[in-house]
Amino acid sequence: MEAQLDPMKDDLPLMANTNYMLVKHYILDLDVDFKSKVIEGIIVLFFETGSQYRKTSKTGKDGCQSQFDEACKIRAPETSHIPVTNASACSSKTEYNDFAVCGKGEEDTSDKNGNHSNEEQASGISSSEDCCDIENHGNKDFLLVLDCCDISVLKVEEVDVAAVSGIEKFTRSANLTDVSKELENLRNQIVHELVTLPVDRWKEQLQYFTSCSKAPGCGELLFTTSTWSLEIRKSGIQTPTDFPHAIRIWYKTKLEGKSVIWTTDQSGRPCVYTMGSPINNRALFPCQEPPIALSTWQALVRTPAGFVVLMSGENSAEPVQLQEGILSWYYYVTMPMPASTFTIAVGCWQEVKQQSLTAAVQTNVEFSLPSSQADFRWHEEICGHMEYPCRFQNPAARLQAVIPYRVFAPWCLMERCEEHLLQLIPQCLSAAYTTLGTHPFSRLDVLIVPSNFSSLGMASPHIIFLSQSVLPGGSHLCGTRLCHEIAHAWFGLAIGARDWTEEWLSEGFATFLEDIFWARAQQQLSHDEVKGQQELKALLHWRRLRDEVQNSEEELQVLRPKKESTGELSESGASVVKHGLKAEKIFMQVHYLKGYFLLRSLARTIGEASYLASLRKFVHKFHGQLVLSQ
Repeated sequence: MEAQLDPMKDDLPLMANTNYMLVKHYILDLDVDFKSKVIEGIIVLFFETGSQYRKTSKTGKDGCQSQFDEACKIRAPETSHIPVTNASACSSKTEYNDFAVCGKGEEDTSDKNGNHSNEEQASGISSSEDCCDIENHGNKDFLLVLDCCDISVLKVEEVDVAAVSGIEKFTRSANLTDVSKELENLRNQIVHELVTLPVDRWKEQLQYFTSCSKAPGCGELLFTTSTWSLEIRKSGIQTPTDFPHAIRIWYKTKLEGKSVIWTTDQSGRPCVYTMGSPINNRALFPCQEPPIALSTWQALVRTPAGFVVLMSGENSAEPVQLQEGILSWYYYVTMPMPASTFTIAVGCWQEVKQQSLTAAVQTNVEFSLPSSQADFRWHEEICGHMEYPCRFQNPAARLQAVIPYRVFAPWCLMERCEEHLLQLIPQCLSAAYTTLGTHPFSRLDVLIVPSNFSSLGMASPHIIFLSQSVLPGGSHLCGTRLCHEIAHAWFGLAIGARDWTEEWLSEGFATFLEDIFWARAQQQLSHDEVKGQQELKALLHWRRLRDEVQNSEEELQVLRPKKESTGELSESGASVVKHGLKAEKIFMQVHYLKGYFLLRSLARTIGEASYLASLRKFVHKFHGQLVLSQ
């Protein structure tokens, strides 16, 4: 496996050592600065010890040593830098009211983009060529590796969660001594108890996550950055079990980072949004990118007044005025998801209000239950995923054909959205529910993104981005694209690919289901008209697939490019996404179309009704989980 950890130029490395430490929850506290085009703030990460170390640690401390050797092997060959341990930029004694980022009044040593250089961060400390230094009589410190690129990391510290008022309820120890080792164990025990709280205490859990994120620091951690990773260690700590399980990172994004794009909307107003970059969110915040790192998150985002923050969150956030000219927006997610699904869009968006006719349509279909869905009313099963507040176990949610939705757009496109988009959303949501059953997510925002968006649409939890290109095409183009993105709520989000190279599991299913959803949304069409539409679409898909197969590299046409090694990880959990950075791949639809024709063939072989019934069962069994083609 080590050979795959030396990524080729076209492969996307996933560096995080998730088998040794696994992030369970993120808290982001961010300021969006449109003048400098920087997102700056703090992220707090809460961890559990990973599965691989829990296995190897039973054989003794030496069982984990190969991971450190591997971490050294797969590092990008760049000069690392270590922060000054007594840096004055941020004091660990700072009070974390409103997650304030300290250091804003300090002397600025950044470059013209506000980005601290490696030399500046390493000032006063000799740089180490190998962060796996031998210390403590020949033993190596444990190295936490996060996926990260094009981010200026300013400071990393351990969070003293034991200092939080009322946190003693999460400790089993009746008496504590002053031994620092016991205090470190206590902090990790508190985090473990917090991340494993029963699902019915999720509100309390979020409250304590917030309180812990504001707790004082209890010591800075050493860190280095390379092209693709942020590596953190604590001197003398040799195992993931003893490594701090709650850490706080101060950072700022760089303008060259590709996770977000700064631009203007169609009305000429500034905005910034995540546009589905091949590198996902690692240039927005340090994270664990591998799909296996399913986590929840909370985010507090401050913007100038007049801007609206939309995000992949379960709640429809309302702005809170912190001071004159500054608004704060808060979102949270309780369904564990990969960090790559985190989405944010900040701009002067205008909400396209529902008209009375649309509201009536939504009311009529809200609790309709087609006969084909009868099994969802009475068929009670324990879900197969990790515990979270699941809508498939909520009787009211299982009857909800149309979830609450909102539409946002630049001011100049509001009229088009009212004309083409608003009335289509309840029809498409209801058609999707008729086909697959319970909506995995509790609400939906639809945003018309700026004209530089390179796709027709992109789906994330609770939010869909649509291109302005779908609006002039009449109801058919807008409706089919909307159906495609809605399908991703089930295939791609609620059910994810365990290996990102198998993207057909998301795009093939969504391309197949968009025809099914759209046919059911057009209730006025006859059976023959629906079949005519679908046959025409199939012909167009076939011509596009034929052209791509004839004019692209054969290795990019394979649905499972890693073949028998699909889903395999290294000992630490690191891997690569094969061809993940290949430029032409983002314009190809071969994985969409091959997947579409495979599923279409299956449906025609066993009959569409039988096949859709099997998909409903598949969704019910595997939602909230990661799957492989096999």
